[in-house]
Amino acid sequence: MRQTLDFLLYHWLKVDRLSARERFSEHSRETFDAVLDTCEKIAREKFAPFNRLADTEEPRFDGERVHLPAATHEALAAYVGSGMLAAAQDYEHGGMQLPCVVEMAANCFFSKASVAMGGYAMLTNGNANLLMAHGTPAQREVFAMNEFSGRWFGTMCLSEPQAGSSLSDVATRAEPDGDGFQADPLGPRYRLTGNKMWISGGEHELTENIVHLVLAKIPGPDGKPLPGTKGISLFIVPKHLVDTDARLTGERNDVTLAGLNHKLGYRGTTNCLLNFGEGRHTPGGRRGAIGYLVGQPGEGLRCMFHMMNEARIGVGLGAVMLGYAGYEASLDYARQRPQGRPMTAAGKDAAQPQRPIIEHADVKRMLLAQKSYVEGGLALELFCARLVDEQHTGSADESAAAKRLLEVLIPIAKSWPSEWCLEANSLAIQVLGGYGYTRDFPVEQYWRDNRLNMIHEGTHGIQALDLLGRKVVMDGGQALMALATRISDTAQRAGQVPGLAEAANELGAALAAVGGATKKAWSTGEPEEALANATPYLQAFGHTVLAWIWLDVVLALEGRDDDFAQGKRAAQRYFFAYELPKVTAWLGVVARREALTREMRDAWF
Repeated sequence: MRQTLDFLLYHWLKVDRLSARERFSEHSRETFDAVLDTCEKIAREKFAPFNRLADTEEPRFDGERVHLPAATHEALAAYVGSGMLAAAQDYEHGGMQLPCVVEMAANCFFSKASVAMGGYAMLTNGNANLLMAHGTPAQREVFAMNEFSGRWFGTMCLSEPQAGSSLSDVATRAEPDGDGFQADPLGPRYRLTGNKMWISGGEHELTENIVHLVLAKIPGPDGKPLPGTKGISLFIVPKHLVDTDARLTGERNDVTLAGLNHKLGYRGTTNCLLNFGEGRHTPGGRRGAIGYLVGQPGEGLRCMFHMMNEARIGVGLGAVMLGYAGYEASLDYARQRPQGRPMTAAGKDAAQPQRPIIEHADVKRMLLAQKSYVEGGLALELFCARLVDEQHTGSADESAAAKRLLEVLIPIAKSWPSEWCLEANSLAIQVLGGYGYTRDFPVEQYWRDNRLNMIHEGTHGIQALDLLGRKVVMDGGQALMALATRISDTAQRAGQVPGLAEAANELGAALAAVGGATKKAWSTGEPEEALANATPYLQAFGHTVLAWIWLDVVLALEGRDDDFAQGKRAAQRYFFAYELPKVTAWLGVVARREALTREMRDAWF
């Protein structure tokens, strides 16, 4: 994997050129490589050997505290010691001022080694980044800084038992904490009551405190919460109360673990139902969890979605690395497992020795599919992370262009690897056959862990609705046109390269089909008609994007003819021969606004 990672970073994306920018001027390829080397070593030594342990010894609640294996504590301590929690932060905040693309690349190793153990750090980083963008100076100093240092970990508390993806139905309430609630130096103080479900990292003793970021509604003048998402506000709710010097006061906040969710995968990350304000802990003698308002009332979702681009890239990257882990495991197995003999015109000769299954065409097909999914997915995520750096540090024009591209690519960055790298994990199990279905080999766990990625950070269907319902039509379709321009440029360059002209034409045809289907989907202007087939549209759009990524990647191989380059070209050829043709079928139902799913009735099931 490291060879592919280095190629994508330095030969395709030219990441070392970022050192010419002021923010990254103290960096070079040498410092980037040192970060990658350190993270690879920690992941190999502290995370990977205990991935199965974290799965089999899943979190246990004894009624008082949650128990995790000692290996999880040690792995997270090593991660904290690496400084990666604050990797992209300013030097003055204890950070390294790393580009987002290098930070994401470094975190690849942890996702591949143990995505569940690494989940605590990912959540903490996202929590602290949000507070740096929207918190007050006191909130940044007390909460974000202590998260970046690893003294405290953080969570995101959005979903509720009755409101998963439908955040407008959030019922958690936040009432001003008395007449002097505005006077608290940590921000306007409220009392929260309600329940939050599916909270990863919601309870543990890995750190001395947990900083919950909680969405809740402030009641209006009539005492009722405002309907819809406009009434949602965001609050810092620490597990243990702290003072303005970040010292624990010794008082437990009114946040209680109601129970642990028992999951198919990601078992090494605690997943909780949390009760806020049930009265078990009553700070100051009053019921309700103390929370400090972040930003302005009613701006909770705007604050929360500030971090979604990088979070969704992170989810996509986690899906990629689980797929990559399965690919490498099945490749290693296929090279060692003897079975079957060559087929000749005269039939099989049973006297001949068996050959490794990697020599069978169908096994090669499954391995090529995995290679095209995981290496293409890795390129996509790194490209998107590189766009984040462009948005933050490029010129005004470069920043605006990167922002447009990210708008339309983020649903793909999250959803495409979640679907197709999961398929890679399924193929890895298939390569191992019956052995792959047992817990004696790791591939079944990779599949179980990866299955979550189509659900969290916005389900697959929601990403599809976001793409077709908003991203491709916003601002008169500017984001879609920006992407089309980039794809057309790659196709034009590839058209001049011997052996790639046919692929360039196929990519151009797929792009035209996406554009045509987009127009036809919206030709009546009726959202119900346009969006009924949003998921096939997402699949077609994603495959077109990945075909473009693959063609662009192989263009960077010009002049190379070694095994590494030939492998990349074979994966590109596979994707164009076996995957890109699917686009036509997916877009067919979109373009004709197929009514079946809208007209299907409950009773007919």
